[in-house]
Amino acid sequence: MTAPRLLRAVTWHGRTPGAAEGPGRHAFRYSVDYLLLDPEARLTGPRLFARNRPAPVALHDADHGGLPGQGQGAPWARAVLRDHGAPAGLRLELLAQPRVWGHVFNPVSFWLARDGAGALRAVIAEVTNTYGDRHSYLCRRDGWAAIGPGDRIEARKLLHVSPFQPLDGTYTFGFDITPGQVRIVIAYARAEGGGMTATLEGPLKPLTTRRLAWSLLRRPFGSRRVLALIHWQALRLWLRGARFRPRPAPPRGEVSGTGPGGTG
Repeated sequence: MTAPRLLRAVTWHGRTPGAAEGPGRHAFRYSVDYLLLDPEARLTGPRLFARNRPAPVALHDADHGGLPGQGQGAPWARAVLRDHGAPAGLRLELLAQPRVWGHVFNPVSFWLARDGAGALRAVIAEVTNTYGDRHSYLCRRDGWAAIGPGDRIEARKLLHVSPFQPLDGTYTFGFDITPGQVRIVIAYARAEGGGMTATLEGPLKPLTTRRLAWSLLRRPFGSRRVLALIHWQALRLWLRGARFRPRPAPPRGEVSGTGPGGTG
């Protein structure tokens, strides 16, 4: 892949509380725009879009691969893969929300590592909470085998995300990413019951000036809208009596990996 692509996605979140979690089931969905691109290529892109410089829609290395605003971009992802023993020669792609009018917030973005045949060998899921903390989960199969649509990869939850969910529990990741479509599922579950499921899915289209302009007209506030929706859903849960948990200290390590057997 050389030309950037636009993902006009729908994200859905469904919450299933445990016995002591407060209100009953809660779910919501909203539309969101992501970009899929080669983070190591020299990209010009259409009008309205830029890499590492101001534009109505832009993607900056500083937003990924390290603390928000202090990222290193693709070299960081390369180092993570190397340090965890990834095969040589993997090709990187980045699936992330762009800056819109200078602002960005990515609840989760994804570094995709593919082999020469295009098979997905690893995904680094870069999770950021509204407090400005970030932790990444390296998702891979035993022996760095190809990740297919039916594969599920587990990792222990380490970063506090929702104030209405505890820190303990396990994430289960599923990835079905083709040249024309994205479907990602992240399920969170606790041993004593309760959890949530989040999905991100939609068609991938070439990034053109016309498509960018249409997205800006439909969602002119970009990730500001995402943040507003997150806080609105949190307010709804709080008003319904969900138990609020204060923010714990973030994990010391930047990345946790899935080892043999698929567990973190």
